[in-house]
Amino acid sequence: MNPKVDDRVPVLITGGSLVGLSSALFLGRLGIRPLLVEKHSGTSHHPRGRGNNVRTMELYRVAGAEPGIRRAASVLAHNHGILQAETLSGTNQEWLFKEIDPGGSLARISPSSWCLCSQNDLEPVLLRCARDLGADLRFGTELMSFEQDGDGVTAVVRDRRTEECRTVRADYLVAADGPRSPVRERLGIGQSGPGDLFHNVSVTFRAKRLADVVGDRRFIACYVTGAEGEGTLLPVDNREHWVFHIPWHPDRGETLEDFTDERCVRHIRAAVGAPEMEVEVTGRAPWHAAERVADRYSAGRVFLVGDSAHEMSPTGAFGSNTGIQDAHNLAWKLAAVLEGWAGPGLLETYGEERQPVARATSARATARSAEHRHPGYDAPSGSGRQRNMMPVVLGYRYASGSVVGADRGTPTVPERFRVTAEPGSRAPHMWVHRDGERMSTLDLYENSPVLLSGPGGQAWHLAGRQVADRLAVPLDRYRVGDGLDLVPELGADWSEIHGTGEDGAVLVRPDGFVAWRSPGAAADPERMLTEVLEAVLHRAR
Repeated sequence: MNPKVDDRVPVLITGGSLVGLSSALFLGRLGIRPLLVEKHSGTSHHPRGRGNNVRTMELYRVAGAEPGIRRAASVLAHNHGILQAETLSGTNQEWLFKEIDPGGSLARISPSSWCLCSQNDLEPVLLRCARDLGADLRFGTELMSFEQDGDGVTAVVRDRRTEECRTVRADYLVAADGPRSPVRERLGIGQSGPGDLFHNVSVTFRAKRLADVVGDRRFIACYVTGAEGEGTLLPVDNREHWVFHIPWHPDRGETLEDFTDERCVRHIRAAVGAPEMEVEVTGRAPWHAAERVADRYSAGRVFLVGDSAHEMSPTGAFGSNTGIQDAHNLAWKLAAVLEGWAGPGLLETYGEERQPVARATSARATARSAEHRHPGYDAPSGSGRQRNMMPVVLGYRYASGSVVGADRGTPTVPERFRVTAEPGSRAPHMWVHRDGERMSTLDLYENSPVLLSGPGGQAWHLAGRQVADRLAVPLDRYRVGDGLDLVPELGADWSEIHGTGEDGAVLVRPDGFVAWRSPGAAADPERMLTEVLEAVLHRAR
């Protein structure tokens, strides 16, 4: 006998931190109204997970959240670089790097830029945006159990305040429930990788005089190497609120109870080099750096995103950014299948694409921690210096059944980053004008596949309309050139940037990745586009 169902939703999300809220936002933008449950009573109060890379900010830009995030991040807008010092007030100091984007080169390849916004400031922005789009966000509510069948997932959720339990029927369940994911455990999905790397206790504190010691050094983080004060100092407001990560060694018998206020204050004073400085501890929380990736990203109608799918060393903030990008990859696929213009096989490409990215990125994050000699991390010998991290941030590639013509011999994360429109790569950014409005080509990619063609690509443009109508697939079509749908800014050559002739075409997925490219005209463009769309969207012929 089927249980009584209290709520019917297309997607149930468990976990309301950065990745869960981003999932709700991205789905909401696509017209899908999810239900999100989070066992905690509200968003994070602890300043952590602050680095949002340029790719993440591109996604938030398209989703309409970037302005609010920039406002929330304004207090740290001028903080850059990582400082390493024996003590903060001593002379033995060096910048590991001083600028995120020296020379402003990012502006040539992206309409967005890196953003330093702590999790406690970012999450409320995502919450408001998702709720405005119709997402049902229930904090203080816990997923108790779930069962799935061929048509959906039946879950029981409990309001932790009233103890009321409700039965939810969803087409799909998205697990954003953290590194110790109960959903992943329930599914019996294992993890692979080196495992634990190091442990820290994150201490929030007030110290009004610390700003005088820091002076005009507006760093993202300062790695303190002195034996008595080893750890990482992070500003919260550059004035009196700060965070210090103290190395924790449970393998030596240390417990959380050992980190008393007195010990934390003594440690922070030693790190600063100011034995009499007034320090008020306001909170503490343990965290663990690890390198693990789930062996599978889905089971039936249940999908893992964020820390439930992968754990990474914190250096570079790759874990949170990779999780947000997981959510974005999955959202358009869920929406396409739910709305009926893609086949269920499209969902299988989620893990096919994102798992290799996580494996490559987590290895780079660990190597970055070794390079920076992250406090508390006893890195193995032989860890070499890392190259430019742009290949990890913007250069990762997909070679899945949702890409036609991808070079499967190319590494997921290439050694060097270059702007390209090769199938499986992030579509290039260029400034164009549409109906007199200046916009990035990246702003076009969200709700549906997009077909771009050059000045000589009229046949592709017409074929796109015919194929979209016949397959009942939403397909936005634009011709690029002077006097056409999209007019490139002076000096920008669409054909050169996208690697086609003027009679070529590029198909871009809703997540902004190139699905297919034709360098020139085709004898039968309608037939070719039909075959491409059916393959990319896993439509049965």
